[in-house]
Amino acid sequence: MFSALDIANYYLCQTDEDAGDLISNLKLQKLLYYAQGFHLAINDSHLFPEDIKAWEHGPVVPDVYHRFKHHGSSAILAPEDMDFSIFDPETTELLDEVYRVYGQFSAWKLRNMTHGESPWQETPINEIISPQKMQAYFKTQLASE
Repeated sequence: MFSALDIANYYLCQTDEDAGDLISNLKLQKLLYYAQGFHLAINDSHLFPEDIKAWEHGPVVPDVYHRFKHHGSSAILAPEDMDFSIFDPETTELLDEVYRVYGQFSAWKLRNMTHGESPWQETPINEIISPQKMQAYFKTQLASE
């Protein structure tokens, strides 16, 4: 199992600064949510152990949010010391697929998408989004692909 920060750093390394392809904290939070959700649905296990909470602007991993909050809504630069060898091929494939599908959207588009999904809708603000709710919801998304 990885930490949410490991997954966040993986996504930050996927950006292309020269193309203007950067990730804000808001967007990063949504990518973490989608990665965790699909991992739960596919593997029946957590990708990372940290809780995801229902905040006003959608799902958030509080530890990762606080780690990067000093960036505000600006882009977060990729870490220079990323060790990709910690990721097995199956995890890399999942993370890359989530980034391919969801990374194309703006932070606010992703925010709005999560607001239309049952795990966030059915969780009171500031409460933990149940992994069981996420798993059930994302299994329906796999079935519709």
